[in-house]
Amino acid sequence: MTVQLDPEQVEINLLKDYMGSLVDKRILEIGCGNGRLTWTYAGQAFQVVGIDPKAEAITDAIENLPKSMQGKVDFEACTLEEYANQHYEAMRHKKFDLAFLSWSL
Repeated sequence: MTVQLDPEQVEINLLKDYMGSLVDKRILEIGCGNGRLTWTYAGQAFQVVGIDPKAEAITDAIENLPKSMQGKVDFEACTLEEYANQHYEAMRHKKFDLAFLSWSL
């Protein structure tokens, strides 16, 4: 039996309702995993940074990054604390409009 993750797109529709318009927004996705959700909304955003502590998931996300999203979506294997520490100066001058996590508690 093949497992389908959210074939009715309930999860992404609820996220879109909650997040509102993503047009021209910089988004930080915490716990992005392999980019499964990232691809469904990133086309609307200005820029997306996806972070996840699992390096293998980030490797998968980078390998499956659609060409249309190259330069718009960046992935990094790290925790939120590591990301904040590594990018503190940049984040002071270039803030995110929205940060969210889904399935990442």
